[in-house]
Amino acid sequence: MLNRRSILSAAGALAFASPTRARSGATLKVATFNIWHDRGDWSLRGPMVAETLRRIDADVIGLQEVLEDAATGLPNQARTLAQALGGYDVRFSSTDAADAPRRYGNAILSRRPVLASDTVALEPLDDFRTAVRTMIDVDGRPVEVVNTHLHHTGEGAAIRARQTRHLLEWLGEPTGPRVIMGDFNATLDDAGLEPLTSRLVSALPAGAAPTTLNPADGHAPRVIDHIFVGPGARVLSAAVSGDAGFSPRLPSDHFAVFAEIQLQV
Repeated sequence: MLNRRSILSAAGALAFASPTRARSGATLKVATFNIWHDRGDWSLRGPMVAETLRRIDADVIGLQEVLEDAATGLPNQARTLAQALGGYDVRFSSTDAADAPRRYGNAILSRRPVLASDTVALEPLDDFRTAVRTMIDVDGRPVEVVNTHLHHTGEGAAIRARQTRHLLEWLGEPTGPRVIMGDFNATLDDAGLEPLTSRLVSALPAGAAPTTLNPADGHAPRVIDHIFVGPGARVLSAAVSGDAGFSPRLPSDHFAVFAEIQLQV
């Protein structure tokens, strides 16, 4: 694991060594997808998840509810998907010990060069939530991409607020473009997301999509999977995927969200 100073040093070294900055208008496509760990028939759903991500064709992917379980012979699902897609580097975060037979958490897949990465267990620790961040190289420019999964109860806005504050404290002030994405288990008007919504722009503003939850699994329509973009970047387009074109069921109990982001000079 690299600490904040290591990440900044790596980013600074790249910027110093590069003869030119990222070209004006350089773009990055990102996606976030809660894959529902091994619920349902993963042997059926896994290829559907991979196909959804293949259609999106994102440079960086954030996955939530990623599982690996030695007892059932399930390899790390993020690594399985990366292998199926080809060309992606994987960074995985979990509150489970590195040598635990069963590990559950979040992952980032990147086909852009990964300069540095780090993970954190978010407070309160008994909620078992994590975040993973990577500093990636986009045409010679460091871009920070963060993936997380927050507290899930409807009455838990105070817990989400604590988690988002801890997340931002851990990240520190941005040194360049920053993207924070994941399953936040809350709509944009949730008080627990205010530390994020007051500073960052949502790729899917309120009303832009009817839901990111699969109604076929009994979920009421809500947009709780988000991509947030900070200064130094702007959203060109965003949409939901994985909500059609599969049978007999959809890939997950969530839909994927993706966005095309343009870096600004």
